[in-house]
Amino acid sequence: MAAAAAEQQQFYLLLGNLLSPDNVVRKQAEETYENIPGQSKITFLLQAIRNTAAAEEARQMAAVLLRRLLSSAFDEVYPTLPTDVQTAIKSELLMIIQMETQSSMRKKICDIAAELARNLIDEDGNNQWPEGLKFLFDSVSSQNMGLREAALHIFWNFPGIFGNQQQHYLDVIKRMLVQCMQDQEHPSIRTLSARATAAFILANEHNVALFKHFADLLPGFLQAVNDSCYQNDDSVLKSLVEIADTVPKYLRPHLEATLQLSLKLCGDTGLNNMQRQLALEVIVTLSETAAAMLRKHTNIVAQTIPQMLAMMVDLEEDEDWANADELEDDDFDSNAVAGESALDRMACGLGGKLVLPMIKEHIMQMLQNPDWKYRHAGLMALSAIGEGCHQQMEGILNEIVNFVLLFLQDPHPRVRYAACNAVGQMATDFAPGFQKKFHEKVIAALLQTMEDQGNQRVQAHAAAALINFTEDCPKSLLIPYLDSLVKHLHSIMVLKLQELIQKGTKLVLEQVVTSIASVADTAEEKFVPYYDLFMPSLKHIVENAVQKELRLLRGKTIECISLIGLAVGKEKFMQDASDVMQLLLKTQTDFSDMEDDDPQISYMISAWARMCKILGKEFQQYLPVVMGPLMKTASIKPEVALLDTQDMENMSDDDGWEFVNLGDQQSFGIKTAGLEEKSTACQMLCIEVMGDGCLNNEHFEELGGILKAKLEEHFKNQELRQVKRQDEDYDEQVEESLQDEDDNDVYILTKVSDILHSIFSSYKEKVLPWFEQLLPLIVNLICPHRPWPDRQWGLCIFDDVIEHCSPASFKYAEYFLRPMLQYVCDSSPEVRQAAAYGLGVMAQYGGDNYRPFCTEALPLLVRVIQSADAKTKENINATENCISAVGKMMKFKPDCVNVEEVLPHWLSWLPLHEDKEEAVQTFNYLCDLIESNHPIVLGPNNTNLPKIFSIIAEGEMHEAIKHDDPCAKRLANVVRQVQTSGGLWTECIAQLSPEQQAAIQELLNSA
Repeated sequence: MAAAAAEQQQFYLLLGNLLSPDNVVRKQAEETYENIPGQSKITFLLQAIRNTAAAEEARQMAAVLLRRLLSSAFDEVYPTLPTDVQTAIKSELLMIIQMETQSSMRKKICDIAAELARNLIDEDGNNQWPEGLKFLFDSVSSQNMGLREAALHIFWNFPGIFGNQQQHYLDVIKRMLVQCMQDQEHPSIRTLSARATAAFILANEHNVALFKHFADLLPGFLQAVNDSCYQNDDSVLKSLVEIADTVPKYLRPHLEATLQLSLKLCGDTGLNNMQRQLALEVIVTLSETAAAMLRKHTNIVAQTIPQMLAMMVDLEEDEDWANADELEDDDFDSNAVAGESALDRMACGLGGKLVLPMIKEHIMQMLQNPDWKYRHAGLMALSAIGEGCHQQMEGILNEIVNFVLLFLQDPHPRVRYAACNAVGQMATDFAPGFQKKFHEKVIAALLQTMEDQGNQRVQAHAAAALINFTEDCPKSLLIPYLDSLVKHLHSIMVLKLQELIQKGTKLVLEQVVTSIASVADTAEEKFVPYYDLFMPSLKHIVENAVQKELRLLRGKTIECISLIGLAVGKEKFMQDASDVMQLLLKTQTDFSDMEDDDPQISYMISAWARMCKILGKEFQQYLPVVMGPLMKTASIKPEVALLDTQDMENMSDDDGWEFVNLGDQQSFGIKTAGLEEKSTACQMLCIEVMGDGCLNNEHFEELGGILKAKLEEHFKNQELRQVKRQDEDYDEQVEESLQDEDDNDVYILTKVSDILHSIFSSYKEKVLPWFEQLLPLIVNLICPHRPWPDRQWGLCIFDDVIEHCSPASFKYAEYFLRPMLQYVCDSSPEVRQAAAYGLGVMAQYGGDNYRPFCTEALPLLVRVIQSADAKTKENINATENCISAVGKMMKFKPDCVNVEEVLPHWLSWLPLHEDKEEAVQTFNYLCDLIESNHPIVLGPNNTNLPKIFSIIAEGEMHEAIKHDDPCAKRLANVVRQVQTSGGLWTECIAQLSPEQQAAIQELLNSA
């Protein structure tokens, strides 16, 4: 016995040391604790918990450790204990709960019991601890208040404690909760039972029948929310927010009461800010999770809006505000920030049709208030609702803009700041229409505001608004202002550089550097004349701004230099390129010392991507140094994209995309929401620029995992949307938001397809074994029951497999060939187009294995081409891909089709003019046929030549072929050959319309 007591004594010392403030002592104690065997740990810990004579801290520590042990190492420790020890532990715990007098200690022991119960429910849902359940039932109706608390606490902590008996006990559970919620004498019991009710509902979030059964607990629950708030406890209110977020349906039978209560608490200035904001959060969350339900309660929405606006007026006077150099994050718990974010979310959730008419008058009144706080709040409110009320505000944008610009001259600096904020926000929310309509007024007003020397914060915010404006400004609109913009930005930069050296202030400089970058990015080559004005100062900043507080400035300057380089092009930038790379690599050698949150890292990575773009193959020398940190930063969930210009217009910067233009209508998009994306983007760029061999196995493994996760998520989201469509609150506005989600998902699918395209085109069939992990998911995309965009993009991916990986691709033909043949006649033109393109590349690149399928595909393609509406706007692209595919079959697999029979038809379908790539392919084949004097094409005695001339003329009129394409030369030569044979030439030209004759002339002149 004595030995055991001595050991237990040692253990108390150990518990004391685990709590020690001295790091060395604590570390050593942790190691000693880790090395105690599991069973001994449990014995020692229980002994310490039971010993009421021991120090309070030591007992609490022991309780925490025991719960941790059961939650993290249950399977290693518990099952290996002898049965009698297991039984002892169970009864011991229940005994200690009954003996414990101290409330917070009792809760900790209840946590242990709940953890044990959670682990003692077996796979079939049987509760292996029936005594625990009996204890719950006995305690909840005990006269002893401590025991009732204990029972509720255990149930709150683990609402699944009844396992597969839950349905059987449902009425008992309900009675138990109702009874406790009506306990008038003990507020703590009411609070706990309300929280337990919420936990139980949340644990059964998919059980709609249970919501109905428990609906009559709601009034009592809401009463508990109210009462606990006035006892300075917001735990029940937080439970209500969780319910609104996860199971809003549960609130439906008492929605009016829920909303009224939230509104009352939110408006009660006697409560603390946190509680008022939580009450508002209930309503705002419902506007996101149950918009259709909330729209039926317009009276509540109308009363919530003034509450949010009142919160936004709750601002502090601050003497130092105007020239503070650090942007402290606005206190996130301040009412003003909470009100603004709530308004933004509510406008997006409920839509502008409902919100704008309710808020318009309020904002107008606030803007006329003599107190600056109201004018500030009014302008911030206007910024906040722009996204949600987009359609409704567009109609009255003119008056809004004129009104807001007046406030850039308000006597109070914080109102001028808020006006900058509104202008910047509108420039983003309403781009590019905003820029097209208001460029003159807005640029002038912002440049003037940037001169506000006495107020740094206003200057910086005006520069920030200018960035938003230029980012989405069409180049042609910006060019006329370039001179004046550059002059202003340069003079401010020089001034602020001096201030940095003299006073160390940097706030405005950070924004101005980004404004310069943004102007260069939009102006592109037109920025060349100003290059030498800025570059020396910018390089100077990167070289010298090395102190920790200047990290952001340095990062933004690095970004600025690389954007200017990209804008002016390689020729102009080369004089500085190696200097800049050296500066970047110098930072890069200190890369390992950088803290993870160093803002420079993300700027560096984007800068490399741009440098790689500018330098092309010459970037290779830097790859070894760059790839290391890229992989370090790339523990990734990326979104990167190769886009054409149309795509870019649909994606605004507020989603955090950044674009690098690749020329030729293509851009490279980088999602800058997190670093991981940037490093991946940089790698994708390297794949494209460097081709095969720049990704190693590790990179591939990582990329595979990412793409797989994206696709799995895609299918999951689709299922969730189907469920929402079955919902009783489903209405057209819900459908609208589901459509938006759908578009986002499809958008990510297009990116997955882009990434695979760049990998297949670089690595060819070598990459197929890696691709197999994605194969089942891609096959799933082309199943007949999937929505058309899934089938379209799934086919595009298989098209790439055929085009870049043949003949090896035939190995997977069993997965895609049948669907591809079937989908040529699909009802969706996008799907038909993807299928037809695939059949074309199959003829062109597929090996001999594909021959029988070319024969089978031909009549299907012809059927599509000859259908009545084949040439309508929505069908033309699919039809042209079919025509092109038929041409490729005759050209590359002539023995699989009857060329003599098909050719005359094919000629009658020409020319193609919508799909430029396929047009070039068909014209090239046409030239092959003419140049080899093919009798069917030329016709007896060249009688077909006038028809061929009209095909060439039509192609030229539709700009189907660029004049610098070798194909244009071939066509011109065909025409010139006929020109030499007088009579035939006259005959051909005579049969053309005047427009066609002019087109032939144009071709001869330019090709």
